[in-house]
Amino acid sequence: MGEKGKTWLIKCERPLHKHLFMLNLKKKKKKKKKKKKKKKGRNYKKMAKQKEVKTNAMRILESLKIPFTHYTYECDEFVDGLQIADKLNLPYEKVYKTLVTEGNDKNYYVFVIPIAEELDLKAAAKSVGVKSVEMIHVKDINKITGYIRGGCTAVGMKKQYVTRIDSSAKGKPTIIVSGGRIGSQVELAPDDLCKASKGEYADIIRG
Repeated sequence: MGEKGKTWLIKCERPLHKHLFMLNLKKKKKKKKKKKKKKKGRNYKKMAKQKEVKTNAMRILESLKIPFTHYTYECDEFVDGLQIADKLNLPYEKVYKTLVTEGNDKNYYVFVIPIAEELDLKAAAKSVGVKSVEMIHVKDINKITGYIRGGCTAVGMKKQYVTRIDSSAKGKPTIIVSGGRIGSQVELAPDDLCKASKGEYADIIRG
């Protein structure tokens, strides 16, 4: 019994020490988990604040996992694209505007062009396969697109309209378009805008 007892004590002491050590480790892990939970809580609050300013267009971009940068500027009423670019200190050639037209077939067509350029109506009509297109009246913008003047973008309109993006955007890493409301702009890759708006490139500005 003496030798067996001594052997039993030696075998038992080591597992007991190991057991206590494991208990201490578990306690430390629990403390770490609690700290992580607190951090998640703080992050959640920050995300909740960001969600409040998101537009329908931005939610669609996120759902498609399209990366974009959101810019905001202070403005209570419509200002043209050139003024927006000045407010944000952006080069004119990088900022694009969204125009909505009605074709002779009574369907609506959307065109995205640089802010300093003019839409070539004949080229625009040809790009969508109709005889002619003309700009819709300002008062009809909200009824047709769901957006208001100054906050119109090709992404997330009431209906999916045929969309053409000027070919000048094709060679650029990113372009900037309306974020879906006045005071909001988003920067994204031209190909991603094509994807989100189901658009295509075309030569649609006056030469």
